[in-house]
Amino acid sequence: MLRRYPNVGEPLACEPITKGLLNHGYRVSTTSGSYFLKHHLDKKHLDDPSGERAAIVRQHRATQRLQSLGVPVVPPLTDTRGDTVTVIGERCYALHPWVDGLHRVGSQLTLSQSRRLGALLGTVHTGLEQVMAPRDSPHPTSPPARPVHRSPDAADTFALIDDLLAAARGQGGRGAPRDAFDELAVHRLVERRALLEQHSHRRPPTPDGPATGWVHGDFHPLNLLYRGADPVAIVDWDRLDVQPRAEEAVRAAAIFFVRPAGELDLAKVRAYARAYRRAAGAGAAELAAAVHRVWWERLNDFWILRWRYRLDDRRADPQFPAVSALAVWWTREYEAVSAAFTE
Repeated sequence: MLRRYPNVGEPLACEPITKGLLNHGYRVSTTSGSYFLKHHLDKKHLDDPSGERAAIVRQHRATQRLQSLGVPVVPPLTDTRGDTVTVIGERCYALHPWVDGLHRVGSQLTLSQSRRLGALLGTVHTGLEQVMAPRDSPHPTSPPARPVHRSPDAADTFALIDDLLAAARGQGGRGAPRDAFDELAVHRLVERRALLEQHSHRRPPTPDGPATGWVHGDFHPLNLLYRGADPVAIVDWDRLDVQPRAEEAVRAAAIFFVRPAGELDLAKVRAYARAYRRAAGAGAAELAAAVHRVWWERLNDFWILRWRYRLDDRRADPQFPAVSALAVWWTREYEAVSAAFTE
């Protein structure tokens, strides 16, 4: 593959990157330096390799254009034919410059750095608005179609809870003895069912027209690299999509600023949200609606348990204690959380 790229040197080593849950990446060392080789794993396009390649090219063009606006991104290198995607055996790869940096969670950020994080995401959203529309829309003369984002139905969640409870209680045929994780899962599932029964009337309606736009789609600590106090690279644009933009801001805060016990650091959330609103031009009402929808989403979400009990994939298990506690705490402190995002 390296032969397709000019001036990258001869390969010396190739080491897999272990961080991250979904992607396959490698640090490639050559006689001219280090590079990041990404194997794109977009399962949405498994039956349509050409569709997968087109989606990846769109991501690459977005990062190239964002870089021209000063957004800290790492666009891929172009090969001798001017392409950024290499297809080998129906697998898609891209080669990026290597960026030295560290991932930082919210507990490692000061209030000033939390503000900068919010401003950065707001800049990403306004930058994408500039570089993606209209030429990357399905119809070049019109903006992308506004998708319908329906909130989860509690009736479906109740059925899922019953299924997961059976698995966690040892009735799902896994064969392994119950452990402390299973005990916690049972406790949280029963607890969440009671909360949903109590709050089922608060399901958000399908929005008539929330502020939507192109978003990164997966903005969290593992996709942001810091060098010292400064963010130097936003990576992994696989979920670039048109979505309600403020919901991405709320989801990101709920990941960055969650404490181990499942509480949000509301002082940092407030600093982050104020900076985001200024940078994105988002009003308090937009953020309040996003908080409500993401809260409801969290109340109905059991992705970690689905991975464990349906896919026998335990990579996300360490996240479960804080994630599951957050839904309960957020419900209890709903007004305080909403205020932190909107005041």
